[in-house]
Amino acid sequence: MGIVAIDGSTDSKGSTEKARPPAGRRARRVRMTGAERREQLLDIGRTVFAEKGFEATSVEEIAAKAGVSKPVVYEHFGGKEGLYAVVVDREMRQLMDMVTSALTAGHPRELLEQAAFALLDYIERYTDGFRILVRDSPVAQSTGTFASLISDIAVQVEDILGTEFKNRGFDPKLAPLYAQALVGMVALTGQWWVDARRPKKSEVAAHLVNLAWHGLEGLAPKPRLIGHRRS
Repeated sequence: MGIVAIDGSTDSKGSTEKARPPAGRRARRVRMTGAERREQLLDIGRTVFAEKGFEATSVEEIAAKAGVSKPVVYEHFGGKEGLYAVVVDREMRQLMDMVTSALTAGHPRELLEQAAFALLDYIERYTDGFRILVRDSPVAQSTGTFASLISDIAVQVEDILGTEFKNRGFDPKLAPLYAQALVGMVALTGQWWVDARRPKKSEVAAHLVNLAWHGLEGLAPKPRLIGHRRS
């Protein structure tokens, strides 16, 4: 005897045919709340901006991927620029928080390691966000640009270097210059590593600290130029 299906029908083999809902009774798609829709658009925008960049991304594409109409994107963000600004602002805050929370050690060399790892951790975990940040931003954000963020991080390193310089008899007024150089070195290496991913993260951090630390260790109090140019 065949197995009776939900709608009471059986086939010759006794298998059940899944009942279909009557015409006009299609399953309703669950509506998102405003907050859920906003997060969805941010996630989609982040992915597309990382892949294509700001100029090549359109509101139409973001709306299509979200399964909504263009006016929905405008309703939440006022347009592509507004969506991009929120995405960038979030990424910059995330990176800044990771670097700030990582700087906990007391020894300067370990602090350098922590700073290097913080940036590399961010690149590894938030690759799309990093790709967005290192591009030139066409709109203003409340937290500025990637360059200004690097400068903010350098200010924290500057305080550490200033103390070390003073203890070693160097001019602490030069600490900002060295802080910018050190943080810039890590940031630029990060831009290269986001695509290369070789060597592994711990090796990259070790080499960065090796160059930075031994460079500082052999620092001349009053460096001199050896070329013909003097100004």
